[in-house]
Amino acid sequence: MPLIILALAAALLLVFLLTRLLRRERQARQRLELYDQLIDKLSDGVLLIGSDGHIRQHNQAAAHLLGKAGSELLGSPLADAVPQLAQTEALTAGQRLQIISATGKRLALEVCRLGEAGESLALLQPASEPERSQEDIERFKRSQYFARIGTWDWDVDTNRLYWSEAIYAMFGHAVGAVTPSYELFCASVHPDDRERVRAGELRCIETGENHDEEYRVVWPDGSVHWLRETGNVLKNAQGAAVKMMGVVRDITEEKAWASQMHQLAHHDALTGLPNRLVFEDRLSNALERARRNATRVALVFIDLNGFKAINDAHGHAAGDQVLVATAQKLKGALRESDSVARIGGDEFVVILEGLALDCALEEEARQIGGKILDALATPFGSDNLQRIGASLGIAVFPDHAPSMDRLIHVADLAMYEAKRSGENQYRLGNDGQQRASAE
Repeated sequence: MPLIILALAAALLLVFLLTRLLRRERQARQRLELYDQLIDKLSDGVLLIGSDGHIRQHNQAAAHLLGKAGSELLGSPLADAVPQLAQTEALTAGQRLQIISATGKRLALEVCRLGEAGESLALLQPASEPERSQEDIERFKRSQYFARIGTWDWDVDTNRLYWSEAIYAMFGHAVGAVTPSYELFCASVHPDDRERVRAGELRCIETGENHDEEYRVVWPDGSVHWLRETGNVLKNAQGAAVKMMGVVRDITEEKAWASQMHQLAHHDALTGLPNRLVFEDRLSNALERARRNATRVALVFIDLNGFKAINDAHGHAAGDQVLVATAQKLKGALRESDSVARIGGDEFVVILEGLALDCALEEEARQIGGKILDALATPFGSDNLQRIGASLGIAVFPDHAPSMDRLIHVADLAMYEAKRSGENQYRLGNDGQQRASAE
């Protein structure tokens, strides 16, 4: 019954988290739909170009400028729509291109293309068109705000840095509260990420490779947030890098969702300990290290005695407290290099690695069993009067089994033998169990 309730609780928690994630995903889709609507209202043509060189998205202005229907433009190779742009790696805003539209009309366009590798963005504007209206500017600002995307450019020689309004909030500042500078940017990047981010920027400047980094920033209030930055270098007529331009996006929520899902998939919801999936992975790695280093690995199966009686007498909340207290005691009794996991109900496992081959096996088991039983024997609860016993089964690699599955089987058999022997007992795997596991 307790296991069923725990399983139901875990299932409800999973449903809650998935519902929350779906709600956030729906909100994100709504923001992107609004972003698409705002982009479609711009008088400038906008082309989103995939890594395969095909046009993945465009607005109505782009189709109009190129004299193509939307159905013709979407999914078509950029080399067919704008051959001159497809042959160009990066263009500074304001540079002219002469193109022939689908109707045969020669057009002079002001173009800007951001991105060399992966996705890129191309902006098209008739060369004779007057400056954007204030209405267009406000639309573009709102689209950046709702999509949590900002544009930046950095003058390599002077270190002058430009931020669009959306970026200020990503660094924890109100618009206009600070003057953007490369020094301010570096000071805001998390100390553990600065060297990597700086190295990526220098690599972009030196090689022309696309810049794509995820990093943390520390806000003035001390909170930490995640950003993803992409950009590329712009060169002068002599081929020297003069500027980097790109976009930055707030990915803090994405990182939090990924962390929650990873925690749910790999850890026990009640105790926070690794689950069976992580336990088996860690045991496999521990055995591999033991083979390389000629050492032993001890595997201990732990079953709590009288746990059902506590649940029946005091309720499942008291049983949960026992499981949480047991997890804490086990972690406190082990070395940092050891691992403890909960594999279900009132069963726990411990992995101890790096044990010497020349130590007597029985003495090693006595020390391990005694240490764990002593830790679990300490009273717990608000009155410090509650106690619970345990049965331990110990199997040692390579002495009892050459593989992970056999080692687990030997430890499981030893644990049940200890349980039959009485309260607070441990048993060491033996040759008979090894033969049984082999059969």
